[in-house]
Amino acid sequence: MSSATLAAIGIILFFLAYRFYARYIENSILKIKDIKDTPTPALKYRDGVDYVPTSKHILLGHHFSSIAGAAPIVGPAVAVIWGWVPAVLWIFFGVIFMGACHDFGALFLSMKDNGKSMANVAKDLLGTRARILFLTIIFFLVWLVIAVFTLVIANLFIQFPSSVLPVNSEIILALVMGFFWNRKGSSSLTIPSIIAFIILLFMIYLGSLYPLSLKPIFGSSELMAWIIILMVYSFIASVLPVWALLQPRDFINSHQLFTGLLLMVIGVFVVNPKVVAPALNLDPVGAPPWFPFLFITIACGAISGFHGLVSGGTTSKQVKNWSDAKPIAYGSMLGEGLLALLATLAVSAGFSSTDEWSHHFRSWDAANGLTTKISAFVLGASKFISGVGIPNEVSQTIIVVLIISFAATSLDTACRIQRYIISEVGHSLKLRVLENRYLSSALAVFSAFLLMLSANGGKGGLALWPLFGATNQMLAGITLILVVVYLRKHKRNVWPYLIPAIFVISITFVGLFTNIKLFFENNKILLGSVALILFVSQCFVVAEAIWSWKKALKRKVINL
Repeated sequence: MSSATLAAIGIILFFLAYRFYARYIENSILKIKDIKDTPTPALKYRDGVDYVPTSKHILLGHHFSSIAGAAPIVGPAVAVIWGWVPAVLWIFFGVIFMGACHDFGALFLSMKDNGKSMANVAKDLLGTRARILFLTIIFFLVWLVIAVFTLVIANLFIQFPSSVLPVNSEIILALVMGFFWNRKGSSSLTIPSIIAFIILLFMIYLGSLYPLSLKPIFGSSELMAWIIILMVYSFIASVLPVWALLQPRDFINSHQLFTGLLLMVIGVFVVNPKVVAPALNLDPVGAPPWFPFLFITIACGAISGFHGLVSGGTTSKQVKNWSDAKPIAYGSMLGEGLLALLATLAVSAGFSSTDEWSHHFRSWDAANGLTTKISAFVLGASKFISGVGIPNEVSQTIIVVLIISFAATSLDTACRIQRYIISEVGHSLKLRVLENRYLSSALAVFSAFLLMLSANGGKGGLALWPLFGATNQMLAGITLILVVVYLRKHKRNVWPYLIPAIFVISITFVGLFTNIKLFFENNKILLGSVALILFVSQCFVVAEAIWSWKKALKRKVINL
């Protein structure tokens, strides 16, 4: 099979989905045209910190960067072990009919509820118990996100030291942009971000020539040193106003992502390598069963509950016009689907032979676990980019910086969301001290650090990934239920959201149950306990939704 053919099919399908299906969801299901002239939460509650009316183009870059972290790369890099055919099919159908609709619906519900988090949306639609359960699930998901992406970034810094200089230079450039051009969201970032991006490209070249490593200083403790540095960074990023770091850094990232996607797409068509991975490989050594783990391993590349948190946690507070919701939410998810497709092609066709592919995928935990799978993407994607004339060493650095930049975006966005969650819990329990953003951020970071201690080492991320994926999809399924309840309450067609909700929740029930069994069989007590808590929480939330179905239709808690 030609990789260029698969890429062309994906691009055409995503274009048609945005042209027709997204318009159908916007006009016939969510009916945004009926409220397009009403003020958005960003305008009604403007505070210069979280509620900041933002240009569609800047916010599109921020939202795209926040959701398109390392997950749509890592997921396919792992899931291709079961074969490229199921991975590609799940990306196509999952993105168009589930993931993009989920993101669009989550952003819409949060904006309708004054920019509230999805937990508070759950309370207003289903009641207080649903909110508590929702917060529990969100807390564990974000906890896993922080831990997983910290391990991913730390291991990539060690394996590819050429990325250290450009990644850290980007943070400094973003802070300069934030404080000098974007303060209070009042200035355009287009020109400064382009200049910063050009500087970043130069830093990528320098990083390729002069790789930096902490090993001479910390020796065998290099991994732990990077983890601590990343935790400190996450704390600082999560307490800064969104205009100071998140928006400018994500605007730079958007240029980086679009450039990286463009280079990979061009490279696929220029090089057009043959897919050497097996079409089907449903029983690889040491891997969990393909069903349901394929569908929870490729999480953010098809559908992701974390996207609902981004929509309801940060993006809904910044959307200036209702008409911006479709390109920001549905459009960004299609872009992430394209990234996931390219990641799948990179780890399926980026090798010269099936034997070379098997070196990385001969077993579930081959060599260095998750890091080995990600390095397969780096090697494959850099082969695509090299096809446009860029030296291979620079191509590899471009790809690694791309992965780390977006993993870092997901990392500090997750810390900010966790801060909101801890503050909400403090408000509910009347523990006002937890509403302090510095304390709540510190608790978010420290609790994730404790989780990483239980899964340290190169294989830590691979141990956490199946649980992260199952939790992620669980939250997506529950968010879809909230949209269904809203639509039913307003007597609208629920099937575009009900069918995906049933599928995703069924998958996560099986996935979490299997996770529990595998974790306890392998004496991973902490992870098994977390999986058990999440399984029980999902059962209660689904029961709450069913029990509250008719009651929610009659009760007018809030004019959602």
